[in-house]
Amino acid sequence: MRELTPKQAIQIWNDYADNIRKSTALLTGETEAQQRKRIGILEADPELWFKYYFPQFCYAEPAAFHKAATKRVLKNLEWYEVREWSRELAKSVRTMMEVLYLVLTKKKKYVLLISNSYDNAERLLMPYRGNLEANQRIINDYGVQEMPGTWESGEFTTRQGIAFRALGAGQSPRGARNEEARPDVILFDDIDTDEDCRNPDIIEKKWRWIEDAAIGTRSVSGKTTIIFCGNKIAKLCCVVKAEEFADHVDTINIRDSEGKSTWPQKNSEEVIDRVLSQKSYLSVQREYYNNPIEEGTVFKELTFGKCPPLNSFPFIIVYADPATSNKDKPAASSKRQNSTKAVIAVGYYNTKFYVLKCRLDTTTNSNFIDWMYGMRVDMKKAKQVYFYIENNSLQDPFYEQVLMPLIHEKGNANKDVLGITPDKRDKPDKFFRIEGTLEPLNRMGLLILNIDEKDDPHMKRLEAQFKGVSANSKTMDGPDAVEGAVFLIKEKIAAQIDPDIAAQKRTRSTSKSY
Repeated sequence: MRELTPKQAIQIWNDYADNIRKSTALLTGETEAQQRKRIGILEADPELWFKYYFPQFCYAEPAAFHKAATKRVLKNLEWYEVREWSRELAKSVRTMMEVLYLVLTKKKKYVLLISNSYDNAERLLMPYRGNLEANQRIINDYGVQEMPGTWESGEFTTRQGIAFRALGAGQSPRGARNEEARPDVILFDDIDTDEDCRNPDIIEKKWRWIEDAAIGTRSVSGKTTIIFCGNKIAKLCCVVKAEEFADHVDTINIRDSEGKSTWPQKNSEEVIDRVLSQKSYLSVQREYYNNPIEEGTVFKELTFGKCPPLNSFPFIIVYADPATSNKDKPAASSKRQNSTKAVIAVGYYNTKFYVLKCRLDTTTNSNFIDWMYGMRVDMKKAKQVYFYIENNSLQDPFYEQVLMPLIHEKGNANKDVLGITPDKRDKPDKFFRIEGTLEPLNRMGLLILNIDEKDDPHMKRLEAQFKGVSANSKTMDGPDAVEGAVFLIKEKIAAQIDPDIAAQKRTRSTSKSY
């Protein structure tokens, strides 16, 4: 991207300021008393305040999480918050409106905005400066803000004495004082980069600078607001390290645990589908679900191949994982929004295990049950299909109270209830059972994914989850369901070979072996 000339940069800024002026036309015919009353009403309700002064940003009604976040920040002037909001959830804009509310109502005096580079910090500070300079409603109600001689793009002070400064990671924040005041608002926005996150040493060095130099500019006695805005783009990044110290960690993904838009007033399901379809599964998980899936070490390559006809298999296992267990799920701070439900059909033929079809995504319980009924239709040409659903001790109440009624409700509608068997196996650690059961099969070319389904979004998710399998991965629901199906297939094969052995519970030998 070529560098702009000074004349071009000035023209872009003037156009930006003009757009702000046009969008903030003033009310006419208002008396001074009416103005004071209106300002009082607006300041008493920050949501109304945002809508009035920033109509260009408030074109969609805020979501509940937006309102809750604002209440926390405005109520607690001494506060440390991490906002891991997905792209398209307005984390920078929302934070800017809150900060301008605080400074214009004289609750804060010095804002330090820090990003991964000075240029990026300056860019992020641009809307603050633009609205203070050109927003007609702010000027009308709070006075002219621009003060000649101190009005630069990366550092400026208003006529009321409110200071703003941009700072890039690693730069010296010395001199970060506004007369006697130290920064009382410290914003970190887009502090992490992909390149930095590939090197743990760089992250550690940056974090030392954040703690010692950047946050070190705050006053010990004064009340300071610290906010990190960013996505969890890697397992080790500054946003993740900030979680350890924050008063509140707010993790909001593009969709919630039931697969619904977390901001439907702005982001419709159709729009989300369209945008996410243009990105890889790994990219979507990082940028929209705060789930940085890294390439694992277990399944480097997967085998796609042509599957035999369904009637070639002696039987097929359809294994369903409702992802409702507390075991092996993401931390509570993420609200388990990274967990995915899975329904996967697996068959065994001529020593090979074939993943015939899968449904894998974050979705509602109702859709999950529809997947199972749909899989029955997909497998109708098979000789025999067994349906199993994971139902360990932590899932049992949920299965009985929520899923079973849905299964019967949808089956009764068609007068054909799906027969399904709970898998009550007391499963060991997820990673170790996936690695122990499936890695040898995959390495030997005995685990085959249906090549006819290779371009299906669900199969792509399964492939990505397989490649992300590691001891620290929290997104392995698809491979876990495949392991469940393979385990049951092996049990049935063993029962056919020797029914007596298969029917007996294995006991541990007490004799020593040398």
